Parts: sequence; C-alpha cells; structure tokens
Amino acid sequence: MTRKTRIRATVAALAAIAPIAGSAMAGEKEVPMQKSFGGSCVKCELAGRNLSGARIVGANFSGANLTGANLRDAKFHASVFSDANLTKADLSDAAMAGAVFSNANLTSARLRATEANGVVFISANLTKADLSDVEASGAVFRKANLIGAILRSATLRGGVFEGADLSRATLTDIQAQGANFYRARLAGTVLRSAGLQHANFSKVEAHNASFQDAEMTGANLSHAAFSHASFRSTDLTNATLAGSNFDGADFRDADLTRASLHGADLANARGLNQDQLDDACGDARTRLPRGLAIKVCNSVRMIVKPDYHRSMRMVPAVPAAPTPPAPPAPPPSPRYFLTLH
Repeated sequence: MTRKTRIRATVAALAAIAPIAGSAMAGEKEVPMQKSFGGSCVKCELAGRNLSGARIVGANFSGANLTGANLRDAKFHASVFSDANLTKADLSDAAMAGAVFSNANLTSARLRATEANGVVFISANLTKADLSDVEASGAVFRKANLIGAILRSATLRGGVFEGADLSRATLTDIQAQGANFYRARLAGTVLRSAGLQHANFSKVEAHNASFQDAEMTGANLSHAAFSHASFRSTDLTNATLAGSNFDGADFRDADLTRASLHGADLANARGLNQDQLDDACGDARTRLPRGLAIKVCNSVRMIVKPDYHRSMRMVPAVPAAPTPPAPPAPPPSPRYFLTLH
C-alpha cells in the first residue's frame, strides 16, 4: 500500500467515526459501537444506556448506575454488580451465569425469561420486579426484598430464600422443589399450583398466604405461622406440620396422608374432616377442631428412618482384594571358585 493510499484510508476511517463521537459528546444514550465489556467499571454512569445484546465478561460494575438501562439479551458471565442501581432496568432474556447482584437495587426491574441459575441476589432489592418465567435454579435470594415481585412460572429448584421478604409476591405455577424458605416472610404471598416438593418452610411467617393446589409432598412446614393461609386441594403427603399455627387456615380437600401434625395448632382450622385426619399422625399436643380426633403415632416415621442393620444384611460386604502373589525369587548369583594348577 502506497503512502497516498494509507492517508486516504485513514481519512475515510476518521470520517466514519466522527458521527459516533459527535453523538457521544451530544449526550445521546446510545452506545452503538461497544458491545463487549470487561475489566472494571466501578460506579460508572450508564443510566438509560442501550446495552442490549452486550457481552459483559469478568467485569466489575459494583456501584454502577444502570437505572433504566436496556440490557435485553445481554450476557453477564462471571461479572459483579454488587450495590449497583438497576432500578427499572430491562434484563429480559439475559444470561447471568456466575453473576453477583448482592445489595443491588433492582426495584421494578424486568427479568422476564432471564437465565439466572446459581446467580447471587443476597440482600438485593427486587421490590415489584418482574421475574416471570425466569430460570433461577440454585439462585441465592437470602435476605432479599421481593415484596410484590412477580415470579409467575419461574424455575427456582433448590433456590435459597432464607430470611427473604416475599410478602404479596406472586409465585403462581413456580417449580421450586427443594427450595429453602427458612424464616422467610410470605404474608399474602400467592403460591397457587406451585411445585414445592421437599421445600423448607420452617419458621416462616405466611399469614394469608395461598398454597392452593400446590404440590407439597415431603415439605417441611414446622414451627411456622400459617394463620388464614389456604391449603385447599394441596397435596401435603408426608409433609411435616409439627408445632405450627394454622389459625383460620383452609384445608378443604387437602391430602394429609402420612402428614406429621405433632404439636400443631389446628383448633380453628377450616375444611378439616375426620377422613383427612385418619391418614395423618399426631400426638397429645395436637389441637383439633371440636369433634375431630387423630391417631397418636411416633413422630419419626419408619418409612424414612434408615435401618442400618437391615442394610448390612441386604448389602453383602465387598470382599477384600486378594493379595497379589509374591514375585519369584531372583536366581542365585553364580559362585566362582579359583582353581590352582
């Protein structure tokens, strides 16, 4: 390439860049050129920016201002957004593998159909956020604020909501098998038709919550407050309700087969009948509506208690590996005799 040709190419490149630079200086909110981010952008100002489809890999956006930003279809691989402000940001259809949003402000943010498996939202503010259809298995929402949030049809298997506030949140049709809601606040929360098998609701506050038509087989609802909650047509087979208060709760058509009601207060529960209680277990501390009774049985159900002795008889011990044969002894060293003639 001649010197004249190189000069002509440089001028053409500068002419192409000039409109973009002018737009940036004019304060426009578009970021048309840069779609890939990395490194550190701590407390940077990106409010209202169009970052749709951006690829953010290994970046640190702690404390960044992303209020109202468009992050649709963005990729947040192994990136940190702790303490960032994402109020009203649109993160729909984004992928967040390995991302951290601890203490982030996601008030009224949109995360519809977002892939957030294993993502950390510890102490994040997700008030009125829309997480419908989100894929968040194994995600950590410990002590997060989810008041009024929408998680309709979300996948939350194994999710951690310990100490979170989900008051008045909508979790209809979620799949949250094995999720941990220990000490969560669920006042007025709607979990209708939810898959909650083996989930942990121990010590929750779930006044006026709705578990109608939910699958709660093997769930732990012990030592919690469920006053005026609805368990209508809920499957509570093998569930543990021990020590909980169900004042005014509705159990019409609920399945209590092999459920543990030890020490539970059901004195003012509604919709209970003797047929339901005949399939459950309780003790002298179980309080029931007048005229109903429950059979007393051990609080430890034998169907789940491991029988180590029987296991030892049924599973034969693995025989010890035979000792390998000793290697053959080396042939004796030849002996040499000196003969004098």
